[in-house]
Amino acid sequence: MPYTADKPVPPPSSDDLRRRIPGWGADLDPADRPAVPRERFDPGATGAHWELPEQQPQTGPRERSIEHGRLPPVFGTSVPLKGLSGAIRGLAYRRYSEGRAAHWLLLLAADRVDVLESAARSVATPRPDNPITQTGILSEPRRHGWSSRVGRGRADTGHHLIDPVIVGLPWAAAGGAAYAAIRMLRRVVGS
Repeated sequence: MPYTADKPVPPPSSDDLRRRIPGWGADLDPADRPAVPRERFDPGATGAHWELPEQQPQTGPRERSIEHGRLPPVFGTSVPLKGLSGAIRGLAYRRYSEGRAAHWLLLLAADRVDVLESAARSVATPRPDNPITQTGILSEPRRHGWSSRVGRGRADTGHHLIDPVIVGLPWAAAGGAAYAAIRMLRRVVGS
């Protein structure tokens, strides 16, 4: 029977559904449900010997949403808060609820600032990142980059003009900052 907006009269019985649809109602009997032991609270059966695990010590700044009274007992982070981007992330978590757009916009801004900080850090190292080889721009003419994008109905064709700006702008900004710093240093040392 196809699905329609009308309610079937009378509704099919459980036995009828079980006959027509293989496997229908397989979890109606709690004895057949594999999750039933987990649905019962029985600490003696699981071997749990605590109400809440011991709290992990907090060694550095850690973001915590204002909706939560405390951090979970065990936590970690793939990106510890650092620099200006860390301060922006901290502000987002300290001041705004996760239900507010300002919270997420600040986190997005912190990500962009982190990209600039990383580019600046890279320029300051003995072996800075190489944007020419690491962005894959050299593969564009070698691997049919343009022909794989045009005329194929791709949704990302609007990005083609702005992608070089997004990728190149942090490098140009870092290079400009380095040039300005060297120029200022020469003026200070020269005078």
